[in-house]
Amino acid sequence: MRGRLSIFLTSRRWEQFIITVIVVNAITLGLETVPEVVAVMGRLLEVLDRVILGIFVIEIALRLYTFGWRFFRDPWSIFDFTIVAIALIPATGPFTVLRALRILRVLRLISVVPSLRKVVGGLINALPGLASIIVLLLLVFYVFAVMATKLFGASFPDWFGSIGASFYSLFQIMTLESWSMGIVRPVMEVYPWAWMFFVPFIACTAFTVLNLFIGVIVSAMQEEHESIVEADRQALQSETELVLAEVRALRAEVAELREESRARG
Repeated sequence: MRGRLSIFLTSRRWEQFIITVIVVNAITLGLETVPEVVAVMGRLLEVLDRVILGIFVIEIALRLYTFGWRFFRDPWSIFDFTIVAIALIPATGPFTVLRALRILRVLRLISVVPSLRKVVGGLINALPGLASIIVLLLLVFYVFAVMATKLFGASFPDWFGSIGASFYSLFQIMTLESWSMGIVRPVMEVYPWAWMFFVPFIACTAFTVLNLFIGVIVSAMQEEHESIVEADRQALQSETELVLAEVRALRAEVAELREESRARG
């Protein structure tokens, strides 16, 4: 029984069915944010939401029954279990805020679609490298924030009056959001040489450190792809070796049968 369930739960058709349910759930949750739609189809959307949640609960229950404790050895299975468990918490009284967390069910697409799992796996593998870059970025921010506070704090207290304000203003400049007309040019009207401060900051952050983020992520995803390809290659090699061993054994049996037939003849 469990063997058949395992084949069924890992089949392509079941995977496509779950993907369809998740997409429909995402659409219904989005429609619930439109008052005009809720006024007309509110009851239907509520019923659909409960039916979809029931499907998710049944799926998790079947996987728990089929795989037993092995279910919790897979991080993606724990991810699915957590999302469904959050959806089962009654969203009434003090837990009303949890109704907004129902949209987390859409994240189950990550665990169902293999290509998305590869992307997330690459991002997770990139975390150690990203941590080093984040430390470097914070160090650069701290140095420039202290300098900006001392240089421009007196004339522009709203932007650079404290180290916290300087951090936020420099973050806005790093994102290149209204950095020139909004902050830098007004500062340059008082301090014409201020460009000598802001241009190196932008070069160090927006054009250098942030590109390091991209480089680390791309490298990690490439390694993740190569590891998956290598695992598939090893699995194929193992299957090939098994087939070859069976062919050799079959040849040996055929040879023995021929020898026996010759001896009898």
